[in-house]
Amino acid sequence: MSEPESTVKIRRAPKIGAFLAVGGLIGALVTLVLTAQFPVDPNVGFIALFGYFCLFGIPAGVLLGALLALLLDRISRRRAREVVAARESVGRESIADESVADAS
Repeated sequence: MSEPESTVKIRRAPKIGAFLAVGGLIGALVTLVLTAQFPVDPNVGFIALFGYFCLFGIPAGVLLGALLALLLDRISRRRAREVVAARESVGRESIADESVADAS
């Protein structure tokens, strides 16, 4: 039994979680490069200094990744296409009847 047709929008939306993860990774890598560019205080050590600056670098990367994802999401909304779609309901009984018919 099919229901009446309706108009729906189709678009390719970015996966925001992936942008956040990649942004955090890039933030950590940029922090590593910037930390390695300057002399390290021997009383603190490189790992501790890198860890401290990661507290700033990773959230900054995540923020930039989120802004990029939101920008791409807005662009994808503009490029959305409208298509006509119909919803069909299939009951369990008709699925069982089809599987019995296929078996014989």
